[in-house]
Amino acid sequence: MPDSFAGIVERVSPAVVNITTTAVVSRPVNPGPMFPEGSPFSDLFRDFGIPGFPDQDMPFGQQGPTARERSNALGSGFVVSAEGLIVTNNHVIDGADEIEVEFQSGARLPAKVIGTDATTDVAVLKVEADNPLPFVTFGDSDQARVGDWVLALGNPLGQGFSASSGIISAKARALTGTYDDFIQTDAAINRGNSGGPLFNLAGEVIGVNTAILSPNGGSIGIGFSMASNVVSKVVQQLEEFGETRRGWLGVKIQDVTDDIADSLGLESSTGAMVTDVPAGPAADAGVKAGDVITRFAGGEVADTRDLVRRVADAPVGQAVEIVVMRDGKPVTLQITLGRRELAEAAAGGPGSQEGSDAPRTSETLGLTLVPMTPELAARLDLPQNAAGLVVQDVDPEGPAAGKGLSAGDVIVEAGQQPVASVADLEARVAEAKEAGRKSVLLLVRREGEPRFVALSVE
Repeated sequence: MPDSFAGIVERVSPAVVNITTTAVVSRPVNPGPMFPEGSPFSDLFRDFGIPGFPDQDMPFGQQGPTARERSNALGSGFVVSAEGLIVTNNHVIDGADEIEVEFQSGARLPAKVIGTDATTDVAVLKVEADNPLPFVTFGDSDQARVGDWVLALGNPLGQGFSASSGIISAKARALTGTYDDFIQTDAAINRGNSGGPLFNLAGEVIGVNTAILSPNGGSIGIGFSMASNVVSKVVQQLEEFGETRRGWLGVKIQDVTDDIADSLGLESSTGAMVTDVPAGPAADAGVKAGDVITRFAGGEVADTRDLVRRVADAPVGQAVEIVVMRDGKPVTLQITLGRRELAEAAAGGPGSQEGSDAPRTSETLGLTLVPMTPELAARLDLPQNAAGLVVQDVDPEGPAAGKGLSAGDVIVEAGQQPVASVADLEARVAEAKEAGRKSVLLLVRREGEPRFVALSVE
């Protein structure tokens, strides 16, 4: 354990700031008492004309006249350039009419918003100062290890500048966002710390304090800081363009599970499996549903989260090389990435129907299936030319139930080949058994969304 954190705190604290925001909000004037809808007390107060109670004809929950007043909120941030560029959380300044930055010296300066990114909850501000400002730099969050010491600086609960220490409890945490890469720490983080820096012992910012997990609103030692390797790229784009410009591949993907890897004859369950290829860069380059993306721009793809981050970081409009596993063999493709913010995924048209037969039960998979018909397609809100096998019932003790299949699902492929009849499905199952595989790979659509499922054939 370090003898003291004082040296680091003294060095970096001049670059840590308190942020005060002001917004105009509407509040009810003389709101009067509130009762649950239908309460006899509400009728009583209306009948006797209690002052301040809403008019009888007013919808429940409205409180009559409102007044506009100013509301303040507090947060933290840190300076990343001598010219006055400041990083904080988007939720700290979202909706603000005025933003004021207070330095440890007591100096206060107005700030303007350079750009925001709600996806990563990052905002970049700018202040104008007469002299160069003290600033801090980003470190490499990928090099941080679980168990490393960290320092959280900021303005907790509006108490002013404060420092707290702890360790990295976990890495690569995902909460709700597409690009989440949170460092979890037990350093005390409270309301008001949002947007403040998380430092390593070298005095480098390796995270931006963003959220806490707490049943009471206070710190219980589970705090989350967005990793600096995510934040620094966003800050660079916001500074340069005023907005983010992320790469877009144009595929829907899912993780490769052990049973999916077995069904495809893959050596490992790494990579990202393509479930659908709407119109876009990937379709133009020849990517197909069922491909497993194993490399992107020269780097190994671990899973779907890894691929999403790599694509987002790649330059828009430039060609990148990807490697996919297709029919057990690697295929190299060149793809010119689009821009995610401007992309609108187009739904791919389903294949044509190639015959039908009577409903039958597949004893191998524990499914009651019927070929798609125009009538079924209409009931399922699908195009009239939709094809595949509609699941009518699932054996609760069969393998399909364990994989989450349910009535209404549509099986469109088995063994990476289209299926239009139960006979097609059974032929794919037989082929999987002959190849010595333990499972067969199905492409299933539920409410139009595709996913791959590997079902046991043993």
